[in-house]
Amino acid sequence: MTYPNWLSQRSYLSGERMALSFEQQQWTFSEINTIALDYAGKLSALGVNESSRVAVLAKSTPEFVFVLYGCLHLGCEMVMLNERLSSNELAYQINDAEVAFILVANVLKQKVDDSRVVLFGEIENAKSVQFEPQQQWAKDRTISIMYTSGTTGHPKGVRQTAENHFSSAVSSALNIGITPEDVWLCAVPLFHISGFSILMRSLIYGMGVRLYEKFDADQSAEEICNGSVTHISVVGVTLERILTSVEQASMQASDRFKVVLAGGGPIPIAYMKRAKNCGIPVLQTYGMTETSSQTTTLQVADAERKIGSAGKPLFLYEVKTEKLGEIGEILIRGPQVTPGYIGKFSEREVQQDGWLHTGDIGYLDDEGFLFVVDRRSDLIVSGGENVYPAEIEKVLSAHPAVQEVGVCGAPSEDWGEVPVAFVVLQKEVTAEELLAYCREQLASYKVPNQLTIVESLPRNASNKLLRRELRAWV
Repeated sequence: MTYPNWLSQRSYLSGERMALSFEQQQWTFSEINTIALDYAGKLSALGVNESSRVAVLAKSTPEFVFVLYGCLHLGCEMVMLNERLSSNELAYQINDAEVAFILVANVLKQKVDDSRVVLFGEIENAKSVQFEPQQQWAKDRTISIMYTSGTTGHPKGVRQTAENHFSSAVSSALNIGITPEDVWLCAVPLFHISGFSILMRSLIYGMGVRLYEKFDADQSAEEICNGSVTHISVVGVTLERILTSVEQASMQASDRFKVVLAGGGPIPIAYMKRAKNCGIPVLQTYGMTETSSQTTTLQVADAERKIGSAGKPLFLYEVKTEKLGEIGEILIRGPQVTPGYIGKFSEREVQQDGWLHTGDIGYLDDEGFLFVVDRRSDLIVSGGENVYPAEIEKVLSAHPAVQEVGVCGAPSEDWGEVPVAFVVLQKEVTAEELLAYCREQLASYKVPNQLTIVESLPRNASNKLLRRELRAWV
C-alpha cells in the first residue's frame, strides 16, 4: 500500500489555505510546497538522495520546516537531533545512526565538528537541480528517526514510518475532530514527536500551524484567549505556566479555542481544575516516541468524571496492562507502533507477542479507562511497599504554594529506599508545612523523608522531569 505524496496532495487539495505562521510571516500550502521543492533540488545538488539518511539539527524555525519538507520530497530518512544536547551526546546519536549528512542551522554550527556537516546557509546558497519528487510513499517508509529522551540509560533511535504518522493523525482526528479553520499552536520542539506530529497532522488535515521558536507562556495564553489558535500541545509544567499567565491577567479562553492536548506524564488534577476555571478544555493524553505521539486520549465528555485518567485508546489502537485488573506494565498494540530501532538497539525486538511493552506502569478501571501511574524505572520500593513518585507529586502540586515538584528515591539502610521531594514555590511556605500537608493525605511510607525547596527542576528539551538528575542531587 502507498500514500500519495502528502506535500503535493495537500498543495493540490487546499493550496490557498494557511499552512505555517511564524511571528509576522505566514505561508500557504502551495507556497510551502514550492519552497520545499526548491529545497529538495538544493539538497539533491549537495548529494542527498532517496537512499540517504540525514541528521537535522536546528531550532524550531520556518527554515527548519523547509529543510524537513525538502527531505520529505526527496524520500530520505531524517534523524531529528535535540539542539539542547551536548556535543558528546549529539556525536553518540550521529554515529549510532550512521548518517550520510548532518544538516545544521548556522546558529548551531559550534555544536557539531564533523566532515559530514552541511549548514543551512550552504543549502540556501546551493543551485537547485532538477529532480523527480516521490509521487507515492510506501506505508513502511521510515520518515523520521527520533532518539528516546534517555530518561533510562542509553537513548534508542526509534523508527517512525509513514503508516505510524498517518495512523496517529487519523486516530487523533477521529477523537477530537478537525475543521478547515483549525490552527495548532506549536510551542513544543519540532525535533520531538509532539512537535513533529503537529507538522504531519498539518499536511494530512490541511491544518495551519502557528510556530514558536521556543515556548512563551504569556504569548501562548494571549493566543488561546484571543482566539487566534484552536489547539495546543503541552506538558504539565508548560500547562501550569500558561494557566498562571491567564489567571494573572484575569483572562478566559476564547470560544474559538478548542482543546489543550496534555502529555509527557500524568497531569496533576489541580492543574485540570484550574484550567476549567479559565475555560480551557484540557485532554490528558498518553503516548511515547515508539508510538508516534498519543495512543490514548480522554474525551471531552469524560473529562470531568474521569479526571486524572489518560482516557481510552484511540480508534485504531489497543491498550492493556500486564496484569489484567491490577497495576502493571502498560502494553500497546496498533499501526502507530514503531517497527523497530536503529544502530546499537537494531536487534532489539520492539514487540513481544504483538504488543509493545512500554516500561510505564498503570491500570485500567472497570470501564476501560487508562490511568498512568509512573515509569517502572522510577518506582521506589520502600520497606517492601511500592511507592510511585507521581502519586506524591500529585498531592504536593495541589498545594497552593507549590509551582512544580519532583520526587525520586534515596537509599535507606532501614527501608532500602525512601521518597525525597524537590519543590519549586510560587508562594512562601516552609518545608515542614508541606510535609505536614503530605501526612494528611498520604500513607506514612509515602511521605517524603526529606523535602528540599529549589529554584528549578532538571528537565529535558521536551520539559519532561529528569528523575535521574534528581537522584544525582540526592
